[in-house]
Amino acid sequence: MLKQRRDAAENLTKRLFAAEQAIDDAICRVSDLAGYMPVARANAKLSAVVGQKAIDQAAATLTALVAARGCLVSTHNHLAETRDQIGLQAMAMGSTGVKPSEMAQTLDENIVNMADHAA
Repeated sequence: MLKQRRDAAENLTKRLFAAEQAIDDAICRVSDLAGYMPVARANAKLSAVVGQKAIDQAAATLTALVAARGCLVSTHNHLAETRDQIGLQAMAMGSTGVKPSEMAQTLDENIVNMADHAA
């Protein structure tokens, strides 16, 4: 029975990580789209009012994707609790070896380096 639980958890984890990656990819693509819209408008020498509704909708899409990502993070946390409840605490289900605090420190350093470089 432990093997069945472990197999089910591994298959579920693959799907969870795929869903997380898909949402992150969608956020990146929509961000790129929304960020380029004003550039495209300016390059085409069009008035600022041209395409505003499209920018509004792209921003709304981005907001929805970010909210969906938050829901999926919550799902991830609940699945970790479930994993522990069914006796699989020893299974590592993280997608990377980098813990959020380590990642935040690296991101902070990168932001500082970018600011220093820009100045």
